[in-house]
Amino acid sequence: MENPVTDEKIVELFMENAQKVSATTVRVNSREELNRALSEMVEESASVYCPEITEIEKSLDVPPERRTEDYRTASVCVEEASGAIAETGSLVYTSHEGKPVQAGLLPAHHVAIVPARKIFETLDDCFASFKDAPPTNITLETGPSRTADIELTLTIGVHGPERLS
Repeated sequence: MENPVTDEKIVELFMENAQKVSATTVRVNSREELNRALSEMVEESASVYCPEITEIEKSLDVPPERRTEDYRTASVCVEEASGAIAETGSLVYTSHEGKPVQAGLLPAHHVAIVPARKIFETLDDCFASFKDAPPTNITLETGPSRTADIELTLTIGVHGPERLS
């Protein structure tokens, strides 16, 4: 009989697979560590969109003069993900609580915050976590945007963020 995958192994698998698709991962254990990591990741001159819907988003130390209310003009989007899929390193965003699922796809840098309890081993596990029917809109994001349709040359950031942290 196989041992079940532990929560710690799921977190490790997610971080490993997210790195394989060119996302930068940082593991933190407190709000202080989160804010320190955020200050190191986001350039001092960057305009930052943060929806401030979740408790984690509300607790972020982003100076008011750097915040923007419009994700379409922000250079960085910092938000809590609805979930993550360990087997692919993908982030999951849903349209719950009025959160725009496209907010992290437009700025050049997307900083996603994923609590360990929201990391699922598989996509099926993620869908099974929805209490009723799945949300109206679900977006999966796997690494920075990439395309090779321009003269068959891989280009990063054409249809989405250049950086994913």
